[in-house]
Amino acid sequence: MVDRFGGPEVIRVVEVDDPQPGPGEVRVEVLAAGVSFTDAQLRAGTYLGVPKPPFTPGYELVGVVDQVGPGCTRLRVGDRVAALTVWGADAERVCVLEENTVEVPDDLDPAEVAGLVLTYMTAYQLLHRMAEVRAGESVLVHGAAGRVGTAVLELGAVAGLRMFGTAAHRDLATVESKGAVAIDYRNDDFLARVRALPEGGVDVVLDGMGGALSLRSFRALRPGGRLVVFGHYSTLSHGHKSWRAWAEWYAATGGVALWGLLSPRRKVMAYRIQKLREGRQLVPVSKRSEALPVGGGPRDPAQFREDFSALLALLRAGRIRPMIAERLPLSEARRAHELLAGSAEKGKLVLVPDGSDRPG
Repeated sequence: MVDRFGGPEVIRVVEVDDPQPGPGEVRVEVLAAGVSFTDAQLRAGTYLGVPKPPFTPGYELVGVVDQVGPGCTRLRVGDRVAALTVWGADAERVCVLEENTVEVPDDLDPAEVAGLVLTYMTAYQLLHRMAEVRAGESVLVHGAAGRVGTAVLELGAVAGLRMFGTAAHRDLATVESKGAVAIDYRNDDFLARVRALPEGGVDVVLDGMGGALSLRSFRALRPGGRLVVFGHYSTLSHGHKSWRAWAEWYAATGGVALWGLLSPRRKVMAYRIQKLREGRQLVPVSKRSEALPVGGGPRDPAQFREDFSALLALLRAGRIRPMIAERLPLSEARRAHELLAGSAEKGKLVLVPDGSDRPG
């Protein structure tokens, strides 16, 4: 539970009664729940749409249905499923809407599959639902050595894209190992690098930082280019909410959105994966695309299942491989949040039931 916004110290373990599924819900016994920087933003209170404390964090889960509520027709007790919860997954049992679940084969590692639900789904939809990339196009991703960044590089290679990635000097080898051109964001100017390309820029920029970086990212686009802003990591300072950074983020993001509206040949879009579970709203984002759903991406659960099925196929074929940094028991959720800052290059942190086996 998070009983107040703050750093990892606000995470505490509590015992409560098992939830009971309501109409259209199933109860899932959790096998694996991912821990990500998005959870840190929820905990710190910087995430858009964050609930008021107290709440249970946990953005994604893989588990087994152990109870079916009234009106459910697709799932049965014993089915293995994954779900994008946004919050609430860090528990032994969780109730989720049946329509928001996707089936998972029993022979796949639950921890690896958990890595698909948020990290690889974000990467896949950024490339294919938002930017609508085509083979041969050039893509620049910021934070390319992070979880979403490396997933983008893997999926970009599968799609036949020319990939560029910014990262810290210590992580350049990680970016290059994925077949991308690595750019040291501290000691090199990514804008100068990509504008020196024969095309004068890249076709797509994926920006998970937001703020002032988005303004420079827009300038990196060639004619016909697309900028997708999908995060606001710059609003965190040492794991806590920074009001100054929030003000700067909003000012810069508003500026780049206006720039996109005024540009006849470049597009600016925003993506928020959690909008998958919310209603459709429309906002103008550019002249070329008069209206897109808030946050971008599909709202139809069937589309989510379609994309997830594509990722499962790639996982089974060995074309993508989610890396697991560590498997920790649920009772060590606070420790998992403390480890977030140093785990990006090692893979994903996953919470598993207390007492379960924790391989590798």
